[in-house]
Amino acid sequence: MTKTIRPKMARLTMAQALTRFLSRQMTEIDGKRIPIFGGVWAIFGHGNVAGIGEALYQVRDELPTFRAHNEQAMAHAAIAYAKANFRRRFMAATSSIGPGALNMVTAAALAHVNRLPVLFLPGDVFANRLPDPVLQQAEDFSDGTATVNDCFRPVSRYFDRITRPEQIMPALNRAMQVLTDPAECGPVTLSLCQDVQAEAYDYPESFFAERVWHQRRPRPDRGELAAAVAALKGAKKPLVIAGGGVLYSQASAELAKLVQGAGIPVCETQGGKSSLPDDHPLNMAAVGVTGTSAANRLAEEADVVLAVGTRLQDFTTGSWALFKNSGKIIIGLNAQVFDAGKHWALPLVADAAEGLAELGAALKGWKAPAAWTDNAVKGKTVWQAEAGKVTASTNAAYPSDAQVIGAVQRAMGSGVILLNASGGLPGELHKLWQAGAPGSYHGEYGFSTMGYEIAGGLGAKMAKPDQEVVVMIGDGSYLMMNSEIATSVMLGLKLTIVLLDNRGYGCINRLQMATGGANFNNLLKDARHEAMPDIDFAAHAASLGAIAEKVPSIAGLETALAKAKDNSRTTVLVIDTDPLVSTDAGGHWWDVAVPEVSVRPQVNAARKKYEEALGDRQG
Repeated sequence: MTKTIRPKMARLTMAQALTRFLSRQMTEIDGKRIPIFGGVWAIFGHGNVAGIGEALYQVRDELPTFRAHNEQAMAHAAIAYAKANFRRRFMAATSSIGPGALNMVTAAALAHVNRLPVLFLPGDVFANRLPDPVLQQAEDFSDGTATVNDCFRPVSRYFDRITRPEQIMPALNRAMQVLTDPAECGPVTLSLCQDVQAEAYDYPESFFAERVWHQRRPRPDRGELAAAVAALKGAKKPLVIAGGGVLYSQASAELAKLVQGAGIPVCETQGGKSSLPDDHPLNMAAVGVTGTSAANRLAEEADVVLAVGTRLQDFTTGSWALFKNSGKIIIGLNAQVFDAGKHWALPLVADAAEGLAELGAALKGWKAPAAWTDNAVKGKTVWQAEAGKVTASTNAAYPSDAQVIGAVQRAMGSGVILLNASGGLPGELHKLWQAGAPGSYHGEYGFSTMGYEIAGGLGAKMAKPDQEVVVMIGDGSYLMMNSEIATSVMLGLKLTIVLLDNRGYGCINRLQMATGGANFNNLLKDARHEAMPDIDFAAHAASLGAIAEKVPSIAGLETALAKAKDNSRTTVLVIDTDPLVSTDAGGHWWDVAVPEVSVRPQVNAARKKYEEALGDRQG
């Protein structure tokens, strides 16, 4: 009789098994094996402190735990960490049941939209239901299985509720598959019932074996590749749109080789900005609603558009009114088939680097018409002159966002990581910031989440501790979420934060005016008030531990930025700006529905212009 060899087992709580597993997952970067999880962000409460909190303590040397001040903010930091690492490494975030968990849902949506990996580990109700309703439990009168964590379902790529300790094994395997898959990549939520966190089970030791995860690089289908090559070879006015997938795939070298060989101009989405350096002669920079005149002029005429790693959202396409060539062909080069086939595109489902390399090889010897390439280069020269005017120094008491951007660029150069997220700044930075190396422009404009900026800067700094991280943020977003200034000081992770104070939500105020609306409830002066707030942002930032200063002018900002380079901790520089001024050069129409009827003649006039614009839309 053959003797049965039983596998070695480890008796652990579910939470201990979870954290041990996470600490054993690895990746390889530049030939070096390192942990794929950069750590776990945690704010403990009754729903996770005794279970996962104790388990994290046991692995604190292999899997570091970081404490934050806001659950949404810590998740933003985790997401920014993944983005700055081009999705090769990521983090987890755990909270207690109830409000702590729900605070992370916005961040989950941000990660979902931007195709970024993060593992959410919210506490949940008791699986046995014996103490129900527990503290912070929201009861559904018609569904005994529902909890507030169900809110994560629509904004997670994979969701599971762990109601038995052994369920964590298949759930973690599936989680890792999603977190590392180029097509499915996004947030994973494992909702951890708090009693189950503490329950023990005999786990096989093999479950905790070290495993190395690699970035999958699918090559294109031969038929799809042939169709794409034929379309490009037939093009008279080809154009490449570089999206975030170029950076996630680290395909900048392949992109440069393709466009240089074929003479095809390139424009960049918010997520794809810095795919090529700004000074590359064929980089026309930003495209779409916040695009340059150089890029948008070409997009209007292009007969073949190679869209690489982009989901073609409305800001990129000008709400599908930008591409005016009625015979245009779009080629969707994307790892995700959902994105590759948008708007009847010829799909080219593949990793960006692999797809670009094979396109380049197939196009070898073919060039776009010289007149088209030369025209693009000349258009870039014209745009650079326009951009130089709006970013030039000024003595104005209230400079524009563009003038502040110019000051930051002159003082800090293109070697920094520039981070932004919401309001008017992303639009101005998209077309005006001169990005350097791939990943040096870090914009979160997929979900345009106010409050991402400072927490995101912290995450980017954790990923790239040797690089200077500059955060540009408006006063409205700063007031929504600023707590991680204190965390950056506590962790010794220096940020340089430029806070533009236009005394309200200036971007949306301008949009309100453009659609015929009255100035209402956006700028502080136009909101209901008994007294105007007089907020001392510098004093507030200093109270959180930052070096802080309010600068009087553009020249003063440049001087302060030069000093900030030598500061040992996070620095916040505040400057007053004009809420009504934005850059007229470049840009494109965007579909914001205007009321069909109104008592305001301004709205009626805006509606007429809106209807005219709708008539020009291609789609």
